[in-house]
Amino acid sequence: MPGSLGKLPERGLILDKSATEALTPLAAVDGQPAFEEAWQAEVLAIADTLVQNGMFSAGEWSDALGAALETAAADGAVDNQETYYRCALQALETLVASNSEIDQQAMAGKREDWEQAYLSTPHGQPVNLKSD
Repeated sequence: MPGSLGKLPERGLILDKSATEALTPLAAVDGQPAFEEAWQAEVLAIADTLVQNGMFSAGEWSDALGAALETAAADGAVDNQETYYRCALQALETLVASNSEIDQQAMAGKREDWEQAYLSTPHGQPVNLKSD
């Protein structure tokens, strides 16, 4: 896929058969799923890690992702990878908020902090998030 960042990182991420099958529609590079942006791979890796560590089940993840995709479709979102991964991120944030002490408001605040940090960072420089 043009512009892809390559394959999933090999260290620490082991996808079971159902997770691998879920990624099959993606274009492949060397037999591994390819992503347009690094955060797309990261959201799936984080979700998989949280499932493996028992924060929520694979079924809950599937239901949350399905609900986010249905909502996006009902809202007229374009059916593409960008929409899929934005829905995956939304589903992940919803599950984390409902299964931990981290709430949606805290996540929104941190997202805003990151946005301000990258917007104020010169191109090519590392983004530094200031701690509170």
